Amino acid sequence: MTTPALAQQTDLGRMYARTVGGPLEVPSITTVIGQAASDLTGWAGHMAASAAVRDPRLAGAVGSPGQLTAIARDASRAAAAHRDGAAARGDRVHHYCEQVALRQLGRDHRLEEARAALESHGEGAFAHRFDEWWALYGVEPIAPEITVWNHTVGYAGTLDLVARIGGRICLIDYKTKATTREGRAKPLDLKVVMQLVAGYKAEEMIVDPAGGAWEPWPYGGDEVPLLLGVAVSEAEVVAQQAQPATLPTYWRKFWALRQAWEADRTLAGAGPALRPIAPPPVAAAPDASRTAT
Repeated sequence: MTTPALAQQTDLGRMYARTVGGPLEVPSITTVIGQAASDLTGWAGHMAASAAVRDPRLAGAVGSPGQLTAIARDASRAAAAHRDGAAARGDRVHHYCEQVALRQLGRDHRLEEARAALESHGEGAFAHRFDEWWALYGVEPIAPEITVWNHTVGYAGTLDLVARIGGRICLIDYKTKATTREGRAKPLDLKVVMQLVAGYKAEEMIVDPAGGAWEPWPYGGDEVPLLLGVAVSEAEVVAQQAQPATLPTYWRKFWALRQAWEADRTLAGAGPALRPIAPPPVAAAPDASRTAT
């Protein structure tokens, strides 16, 4: 995951400051969304099992507890290795997408360097498919990688792109996707709708990160922009609109997750939530002389 200039990773997730080097004040959009439970145990188990059966050492390790333990240990790291590899690939793809927008805006860019980075990892097809989608949709970039802030709820985030497509303002979030067995881009996670609606509900946008200068967010009015999740794969690029009718509910869910994050932060500084308690005092045995009749 890329790190915007105003964001830092903390024990409470990624947080944002109002200026470069300033105090961290609010959680990121993705940190808030991360409060929602996500069960990946099945996927992690599958990754570990697949890594173990594909390990070239397996055939020679039968009957050797030490070698089998080593294979199991390495297999247990398969899910984390896959996750980290996918995150690095996503960073490269996002960087390329940003450079395409910067070039079209006539700003400094590193497009050829970004393309070369993808090619060096055998990922050039991501760039080719993205270029085709960009031309097909006639994307007119306005602001790539723009950081936004909401004071009322208390969060910040960085949108991948604000653009005009077909005469409509669009807020866009890219998701790098692997392909299915049928050679199609894997579907978007519905969490992208929360991400997009949180961006729409922003109140300010940064204009000078070093100086801490912000301006009112111009795209959060009554006329809702098109909120687009864009799946970028080696096979195709698929753009999907967040259904307007669902946005109020997804916004309420995001608000609730923000409250959950705040509760966790408060509890983290409250000290232990449980403490041992001693049994009640034992009642004194009755005096036999006083009870004799």
